[in-house]
Amino acid sequence: MVPLLLVLLLALVLFGAGFALQALWWIAIIVLAVWLLGFVMRSAGAGGTRGRWYRW
Repeated sequence: MVPLLLVLLLALVLFGAGFALQALWWIAIIVLAVWLLGFVMRSAGAGGTRGRWYRW
């Protein structure tokens, strides 16, 4: 009975990790898209040069 519970617990942990990794990949893709859009849609600064869209 204990080995069966250990196998089920391991399957549950691996399924949870797989879901978390999948969600992290989607978040990373969304952040990358927003980051790239920031470069494309940044406004022009003084003198016609393009300013930074971030503050740091």
